Amino acid sequence: MSEVSLNGRCLVTGSAQGELLYADVGLSFWGGVEPFTGEVIDRHHPLSGQFISGRVLAIPSGRGSCTGSSVLLELILNGHAPAALVFERVEDILTLGVLIAEQMFGHSIPVISLGEAGFAALRNTAFVRVEDDRVSGFSSPPPPLLRDQTNQTSHRPLSQISLTETDQGFLDGAYGKAAQVAMGIILRMAELQGATELLDITQAHIDGCIYTGPASLRFARQLVAWGARVRVPTTLNSISVDKRRWRELGVDPALGEPASQLGDAYLEMGARVSFTCAPYLLDSAPELGEQIVWAESNAVVYANSVIGARTLKYPDYLDICIALTGRAPKIGCHLTQQRLATLRIDVPALDGVDDSFYPLFGYHVGLLCGASIPVICGLETKAPTLDDLKAFGAAFATTSAAPMFHITGVTPEATTAELALGGHAPDKTLSVSPADLLHSWRELNSAQTPAVDAVTLGNPHFSLSECATLAHLCSSQRKHENVAIVITCGRATLERAQQAGYVQTLENFGVQFVTDTCWCMLGEPVIPPTARNLMTNSGKYAHYAPGLVGRRVHFASLAECVDSAITGVASGRLPAWLMAAHQAEVSANV
Repeated sequence: MSEVSLNGRCLVTGSAQGELLYADVGLSFWGGVEPFTGEVIDRHHPLSGQFISGRVLAIPSGRGSCTGSSVLLELILNGHAPAALVFERVEDILTLGVLIAEQMFGHSIPVISLGEAGFAALRNTAFVRVEDDRVSGFSSPPPPLLRDQTNQTSHRPLSQISLTETDQGFLDGAYGKAAQVAMGIILRMAELQGATELLDITQAHIDGCIYTGPASLRFARQLVAWGARVRVPTTLNSISVDKRRWRELGVDPALGEPASQLGDAYLEMGARVSFTCAPYLLDSAPELGEQIVWAESNAVVYANSVIGARTLKYPDYLDICIALTGRAPKIGCHLTQQRLATLRIDVPALDGVDDSFYPLFGYHVGLLCGASIPVICGLETKAPTLDDLKAFGAAFATTSAAPMFHITGVTPEATTAELALGGHAPDKTLSVSPADLLHSWRELNSAQTPAVDAVTLGNPHFSLSECATLAHLCSSQRKHENVAIVITCGRATLERAQQAGYVQTLENFGVQFVTDTCWCMLGEPVIPPTARNLMTNSGKYAHYAPGLVGRRVHFASLAECVDSAITGVASGRLPAWLMAAHQAEVSANV
């Protein structure tokens, strides 16, 4: 007899049961779950070290990377997936991974959302059974499901989504098998999201070109075999290796070859050779109000927030489906009303703010937001640069599920807080204290000794202006012989930096440049096998590195990174804007 019985919204049909693994914090599957074992490797998450395989995983939603859908596809096809997924709210990224497994490969797991009260009711449950739109909780293992009840899948008829003649042609196969399957997947997601029609988009940025394992290559090759060709200008995200130099860099062919082949598959579909996680730095960057389809979490947040273009936080694989048709669900941040802030966050008055403030603050604000879009007040006089906003947005996208933010007096849709809120009072107002930021600073600084073995810069990809700033800091100096310093950037940025003379200055300092890939995909030997402590100015990488590469991290400003590259040690100095909080803490403990 079940002790808990709940009704929810069935996102993917099916029946399964297992031990419950519950957390009230969202989880990014990319960088948070190992795709070949099912271990939770996000070392900042309450489930760190647990294995999701065969268990019913209950989390409020995903968060962070758009590549979560790809990781979940790998887990489903290699047998390490959870038995079922239970969410608090409708979740796009992970649900899309299940839909791809179901529609293209014939494998599935049930997915359900329960709402806030229903989700909370599972907190102390030991075992859970999911049957389509019902969840039952038990204190001991329930009787086994009958064989014909396990992981059943059925395709419910689509709700009434208005289709153009061309849309119907895609669905009927008039434009080929790849576009037909793509439109079917788009409509499944549109139904889940509550869209009633589709819209035209002008460009796409594809995140599914990241190699997460055999399933990611299998997916792309199947589309190529079906004759897939993009219908809108399409750029590619960073892939998992430097495509031109992976052998020279010592990358294992077991990764280098399939990762490179995956990039080739998307090029065969007509995508542009871009290979950058910062497409907003390209000459093809969109304009204010332009309807686009971008995946890659930091790129989505930057496009929506800083440029004012319009995109959802598109999951891997849905991005290429939309690029093949040029049509996207008319929902979410494509619509003005759904771009409005519902949460106000007030910033403390801080003196002496440097470039380390923005990634740290983005990391902290993301933790506060969940899926809510915030308007941030108090930075009007700080004049953050585009690089500051890039760093803020990347860290924000790491810890939140929100597709954008507003900063009063800075971002284009927030000339005032009232405008960002659409004239409504916020659902909630939060104030961030210096003590809160000090706590997050310590979270990101996981290294336990002052030694620095490698300085990792360019997550997201370094911009030309960041190259200029770093060249100024490094001029006429030389790094410590035992410290590696590596920058990841796009090919276009590297060319411009060479023309400006920055590359020569930086290489004289001892910098190594890597293109096409990014730190979230890099491991040994680019990271020296003997390295134990890394140093970075990226809030995103400071969060992910302990789980992805098993190293501890020093997080600090770019200037501190240079100093540590020269000395081989981290000073441990707090920035001036955190000193008052530290001194207050010391006084309180005396």
